[in-house]
Amino acid sequence: MALKDLLVYVDDSKANAARVDAAVRLAADNDAHLTGLYIAPDQSMTTVYTEAHIPSEILEAQRQAAVERAGEARKLFEAAAGKAGLSSEWRFVEGDFVRAVSLHARYTDLLIIGQSNPSDELSVTRGAVEQILLDVGRPVLVIPYIGAPQAMGERVLVAWNASREAMRAVHDAMPLLERAKAVRVLSINPQRGPSGEGEVPGADISHHLARHNVKAEAVHVEAEDIAVGEVLLSRAADQQADLIVMGAYGHSRYRELILGGATRSLLEAMTIPVLMSH
Repeated sequence: MALKDLLVYVDDSKANAARVDAAVRLAADNDAHLTGLYIAPDQSMTTVYTEAHIPSEILEAQRQAAVERAGEARKLFEAAAGKAGLSSEWRFVEGDFVRAVSLHARYTDLLIIGQSNPSDELSVTRGAVEQILLDVGRPVLVIPYIGAPQAMGERVLVAWNASREAMRAVHDAMPLLERAKAVRVLSINPQRGPSGEGEVPGADISHHLARHNVKAEAVHVEAEDIAVGEVLLSRAADQQADLIVMGAYGHSRYRELILGGATRSLLEAMTIPVLMSH
């Protein structure tokens, strides 16, 4: 699959400009169409969730304020896309954030969204990012609120555990892996044997990647006393990786556990972009 149709979520947060810049660079590298999506709350639904009646003139004023903020965000997006010579479009939507993002992203090759920033009230919440990962059915590239490196995708760390989600993430990231200068497949506390990763952890997926002309180095570590997310971030720093690829996975039917500790740890502490698939 080629990355030819990308969607970036655009908002009013401090990290927005860096996220748009990363999306533009990725679209330019892949000769892809880029859509900017801005979502404003549906003011008509406000009174449904509040006991007090809000005068229509106040709701309209709030809507106009949202339209004006969207206009400023559109200028930034279109200026960046135009400078790069991209095929692009702008979408302004009113409605529920998670539902709107999931709907529009479902018809693209990749969704680009920002990491939650607890110190920025205009940033998307972590819970919303988690829900989108579960709902969208498409790969999601999460950009740290500190921004993305210029060389995003040159040195890639693949988190591997032979799960369905991990395999899907590798497949979704293949266009990036094929262009990378260095790819390392990391298995943490691997389960050996036919129902796990075989006798040599990471060997099978590395052979598969090689058939796609991706030269991957397979390594595994035993770290029973350290959280998987911490190991991933530490190894990424050691490798000077500029992208992590992993499955957003879990083993519980309960939503609060379904993402797993590693996924949640990266969403909180990531310092480089992470491409996730569920």
